[in-house]
Amino acid sequence: MSERQRASHQHSAPTTAFYSPPEWDLLTDLPGRVLVAAASPAPGRPPRGVAAGLAGLDAVAAGRGFDSDLVRAVVSAIYARHDGVNERDGRLTDMVDLLAACRATVRVLRRRADPADSAAYRQWVESVAARVCRAGDGASPADRRFLDRLGGALELR
Repeated sequence: MSERQRASHQHSAPTTAFYSPPEWDLLTDLPGRVLVAAASPAPGRPPRGVAAGLAGLDAVAAGRGFDSDLVRAVVSAIYARHDGVNERDGRLTDMVDLLAACRATVRVLRRRADPADSAAYRQWVESVAARVCRAGDGASPADRRFLDRLGGALELR
């Protein structure tokens, strides 16, 4: 292995080693759950089209460029899945469950992640929802409430 390959390999050390399998599942499932919730119809929110879903997928993919080993590892894990969809949880868009998952993720990050990685991950997840909500005509008042609740659960507010 060349020096450059060795340095690259060390830089991408297995972030997953810091997390139990259920914790890692929580971290890798949350961005998709947030995307689905932001794109799903809800009272007071405008209907979403394909452009909103694509904006969310683009926001997930943008995590590959983050200066956070954790975010890049989560994006890699998401793209490594064969189906790209979490079928373990049929309640993907339930707001109460989503906010609970956000709070649980924050607790995991507080225990296990570097503070900078934690902040980057939480901001990235929020950016997925924001991009979906702002696709098209911009965020409605209901979208802003959704984003505020999400930001609060992610401890960004």
